[in-house]
Amino acid sequence: MGEFEVHRVRFFGLVPAGVRCLACQPRGARLALARTDGTVEVYSFAANYYQEKVIPGHEARSVESLCWAAGERLFGAGLSGDITEYDLSRLSAARGVDGGGGPIWSMAANGSGTRLAIGCEDGSVKIFQVVPGGIQFERNLDRRKGRVLCLSWHPSDAHIAAGSIDFFRVIDVTSGQTVQRIMVNHHVQKAKRECVVWAIALLSSGTVVTTDSFGRVQFWDWEQGTLAESHTVSTSAVLSLAVSEKEDSIVVGTSTGATYQLQLLPVKLGGPEKRWVRTKPFQYHSHDVRAVAHSPTALISGGLDAQLVIRPLMEKVQKKSYDAVLRKFTFPHRRLVSCARKARLLLFQFSQHLELWRLGSTEETGKDGEVLPLCRMPEHLVQLKSKGPEHIYCSCVSPCGTWLGYSTASRFHLYRVHCDSDGVSLRKV
Repeated sequence: MGEFEVHRVRFFGLVPAGVRCLACQPRGARLALARTDGTVEVYSFAANYYQEKVIPGHEARSVESLCWAAGERLFGAGLSGDITEYDLSRLSAARGVDGGGGPIWSMAANGSGTRLAIGCEDGSVKIFQVVPGGIQFERNLDRRKGRVLCLSWHPSDAHIAAGSIDFFRVIDVTSGQTVQRIMVNHHVQKAKRECVVWAIALLSSGTVVTTDSFGRVQFWDWEQGTLAESHTVSTSAVLSLAVSEKEDSIVVGTSTGATYQLQLLPVKLGGPEKRWVRTKPFQYHSHDVRAVAHSPTALISGGLDAQLVIRPLMEKVQKKSYDAVLRKFTFPHRRLVSCARKARLLLFQFSQHLELWRLGSTEETGKDGEVLPLCRMPEHLVQLKSKGPEHIYCSCVSPCGTWLGYSTASRFHLYRVHCDSDGVSLRKV
């Protein structure tokens, strides 16, 4: 093997974007993920969780919620107030519709994927029909004071559960009226403190599951308006919730970076009576776990530390394979660094700007493994800011270091790089 020098690059100040929300494709093999910078990623379960698609972010488009509808169609909604459908073949936002209720905090699709419900800043819940080529507004449901932070459809599509601050309500979809309103902080002795319902799920049995800012996972009989069970899983807020398809397992994520699993188990072996039991705690994140998902064979969590973690359920794995392996996605799956070997230049890609650096050099020699002192330090040559709200999708510098290009979702930009004793200049081509 020939001799070579390794340059340790410690000046790439990349700050990865955290995971904001997750959505498993119903009865499918895909996982959609949205980050805090608006980027949407699609992973394939069938291909060992391979990241098959990336839709770049946009400064004017935040994504607070994702959901699959009508099979292969992916929708997102955020604080801009628009519902956006993504074109998964062109990797761009295909079309957008104004929700009409201000910033959108939550969105959910019904079981058949034919309708979308959105929860808005003004306290309204709106229904949209999924039609070929887009969505159409159908109706407004009962409006109450307070932003709607979370939504969940009943599997029969007859009712919607909507969570807000200090309470949640169950709405009859046919009449559009609220049929039950339950205060979640009634049993809390801490006065003058709001209880935020961060996530909600309406099960086929009629049980409503809520997670709140007091660290509780609660199970409600909404028809009677009573609390059936309550589990305090954390001293801080429980931010996310996901239920398995069989509704016998629940995963929740907290603001301490921990995730917990609750399972519906019989009180006595072989007996008919069952209760929810907290079975497995996991600590794989260092920051808030803002999103969780429950696949048939794994618990999936994403946090503000930008990590995507897939924890396999060993009792669901039939044989030893890749499905039984714990996965952590801790680094970007796209190339963010481009090298010009002849000119000893490095191009670093950020969401809205590029940085061009010249590598340092040394005149010393040494033995294998020695750290050589630099006679010339790395030099930051130029910073190129992208114009417009679109994020940079890809970039590259030519091997000779005289050409630099980058692309957004709609445009390609090419620059000529000129280096001299006075510095570096860029000329747009």
